[in-house]
Amino acid sequence: MKSSKRICRVLGAAAAVAVSCFTLRGHAGGTTASYEVLEEASAGAAEVVEAGIEPTEEEIRQKIEENAANAWKEPGSLVMANVMQSVNVREEPSGESALLGLLYKDCGGYILEYTDEWTLMQSGDLTGWVKNDYLFFGQAAEATLDEVGVYQAKVTADMLNVRKEPSVDSLAAGVVDEGDVFEVIEDGDEWVKINYEGQPGYLNKQYLDVGLHMDYGETLAAIAVREEEERRLKREAERFKYYGVYAATASDVELLGALIYCESGNQPFEGMVAVGAVVMNRLRSPAYPNTLQGVIYASGQFTPAGSGAVDRRIANGVPATCLQAAQQALDGFSNVGDATHFRAVGRHEGIEIGGHVFW
Repeated sequence: MKSSKRICRVLGAAAAVAVSCFTLRGHAGGTTASYEVLEEASAGAAEVVEAGIEPTEEEIRQKIEENAANAWKEPGSLVMANVMQSVNVREEPSGESALLGLLYKDCGGYILEYTDEWTLMQSGDLTGWVKNDYLFFGQAAEATLDEVGVYQAKVTADMLNVRKEPSVDSLAAGVVDEGDVFEVIEDGDEWVKINYEGQPGYLNKQYLDVGLHMDYGETLAAIAVREEEERRLKREAERFKYYGVYAATASDVELLGALIYCESGNQPFEGMVAVGAVVMNRLRSPAYPNTLQGVIYASGQFTPAGSGAVDRRIANGVPATCLQAAQQALDGFSNVGDATHFRAVGRHEGIEIGGHVFW
């Protein structure tokens, strides 16, 4: 009897069921045997059979098992950083290749391509090659994510009530909006217990996306933006300082207010305070005279003082806003850190406020 066969393929897909059906006509005795194989296959599994080859059921099962055993390195599989701090992510699988970003400790992503030494992976916006020595794969990657990942609930509805108890009849502790994310304390069938402003709260699960959050690496561009923002925040933090209150008299307030008017009377109030802070920073510095009058009238320092403009302003009256700015500076407040100089914007680098730069 002429042999016949139907060639079938078993293609794997993550969390999918692969079915291989084939019919073989036996050579011994001419009997026909039919088999149906139902197995869970790994993502991207190779073809079980090649055209023109007649497989046995055992061969097919063996191939499926091999695919399952190698599933950890298939595209889409989880991978986690195996480092104490960070590992370089490169454009090509080479230590000499261009640096694209960094994958930090406790961060992870998904495999795009695996080789014996390097893995192409995607971690958020960062895609590149990482040396396998610095990665966890398979069960080790899953265990790491279970340890460092945080279960989060993302709200998918507008104006969702946070309940004090897991019931629609419970009092509301507050209201959250679509896109808000919260740490999950306990995941139930109908209600999710969250950390809401430091206290337990409950959200209806049908209005949530709940899952394990994984941190990703950073591209060089993202690192540059973050570091610049960190520097800006640091500069802002250093700007605002409180020193000891200066035991000022009414004439001290008037004198400093007059100088502020002459130097920055057309500036915003913040700029006025900054000029007063510069004067007080000089007073606190051993490089300048140790009296308010000495600092303001020092030769070659403040032009309005040397030209007589400050004295004329005192004689004609100092505006209230300038006196208020002077009082803030005398009370020990500085919005320019330890700056002891200022000029028109564009003539120096420093803290820009209005038309002046302070350093």
